[in-house]
Amino acid sequence: MVFLIDDHASVRDALGEMLGVLGYSVKAYESADAFLAAIDEGELGCIVADVRMPGTDGIGLVRELARRGIPMPVVLISGHADVPMAVAAIKSGAQDFIEKPVDDRQLVAAINRALARSFEHLDLQRAQSALDARFARLTPRQIEIFDLVVDGFTSHAMADKLNISVRTVDSYRAEVMEKMQAESVAGLVRQAIRLGRIAP
Repeated sequence: MVFLIDDHASVRDALGEMLGVLGYSVKAYESADAFLAAIDEGELGCIVADVRMPGTDGIGLVRELARRGIPMPVVLISGHADVPMAVAAIKSGAQDFIEKPVDDRQLVAAINRALARSFEHLDLQRAQSALDARFARLTPRQIEIFDLVVDGFTSHAMADKLNISVRTVDSYRAEVMEKMQAESVAGLVRQAIRLGRIAP
């Protein structure tokens, strides 16, 4: 989905028609405020917005999305005089900006780059959620073993520290590796870093 935000109907119509022909689904809005009032935070897509608009401008839109924690990418369209403003918007978190008159190929390339980053971000989020869920299924004793393994303790050292047998330690280690779906200690260490259990 491409969310097209421009206060000029002619621009919305022209860009909307071009993007529609190329197979994008397009929703058009005459202002950033109208878009922000209607946004569904679960929807995936890319925003194409003019920098200069009545009410909330392009930079304000980027900042408001960041404030709400909505990671939807924004491609800004700007006139020549707006370039300093567009640069400021990039620093605020916009993905790209394109000068007017808009080159169709340049715009499509920018949208595709933004969507690719967006899907990559989503994949990382899903992977992190899955990892968090696996870790949450560990028992307190398994968490203890997890932390000792990634701290470099051998089975014998863990057995001494926890006052249990090496065989029991090995059994716990196997359970931790299976629950965490880790193929090696190195894999477990990488998971511990992503979970914030150890510093990278």
